Amino acid sequence: MNLSLPWLKAPEPPVAAPARGASRPQIAAEPFAAESDALWRPVIWLTLLAIFVGLFSSAASALVDWLDQPVHEVRIQGQTRHLDSQELAQQLAGLVVSPILSLNIDPLHEQALSNPWVHSASVQRRWPAAIEVMVTEEVPVARWGDVGLLNHQGDIFWPELKPEYSDLPRLNGPAHETRAVMQQYHDLSRLLSPAGLRLQGLSLEGRGAWTLELENGIQVVVGREQIMPRLRRFVRLYQAELSQHADKIEQIDIRYTNGAAVRWRAEERQDNAG
Repeated sequence: MNLSLPWLKAPEPPVAAPARGASRPQIAAEPFAAESDALWRPVIWLTLLAIFVGLFSSAASALVDWLDQPVHEVRIQGQTRHLDSQELAQQLAGLVVSPILSLNIDPLHEQALSNPWVHSASVQRRWPAAIEVMVTEEVPVARWGDVGLLNHQGDIFWPELKPEYSDLPRLNGPAHETRAVMQQYHDLSRLLSPAGLRLQGLSLEGRGAWTLELENGIQVVVGREQIMPRLRRFVRLYQAELSQHADKIEQIDIRYTNGAAVRWRAEERQDNAG
């Protein structure tokens, strides 16, 4: 057993007084300094971030100002034969009412497509400060009625007709049957070509009857039924008996089962009457 007797405790050694001229020991300040750094570090980072954002914003604003310049040119690109590119560019330039970045290009696209000779168009911004319009021109392959034209897809478009289009084949029929009429034109052209006949015009009536116009001026009334059999019979008849009188024939009606009805030109009828 150990007993602790207070009067037997060893006296503590006396603390030596600091020597004269010596500095008194200081309490360590490391915990306070660390806490101060921890408080200031986010402030410093936030300040640097604010400066960076400000500089970036200023640079971005300057870049946008440089890019958003007034449009100085409207360019029409693409191969064109019938389209007046200069006139189209002037029309589109009239719709440029804002600098290039803030400009709404949808009205320009719609205006370009409204031109009857434009099949498709794309509008793009080009720097420095230009609008570029890439157009694909319509390719007329036939006339439609008296005032329209057909493209290679059978779509009707309505430009101002010029004498140079008079050599195109003339097709006619209901507006919703353009592709059927065009396909029939190609099929009949292949049928007539071996006989030396060129199809110049084709009409489809509302009730479904077909009428052909040959390059030599002869009109062939086919009707609604048995189109190909009737035309094959016509080709044989034409080659055998009618080709030598082609310049005197106005119309051939092949709707008959056996044979055809021939109508002669007016001068030929007068000669026969005399």
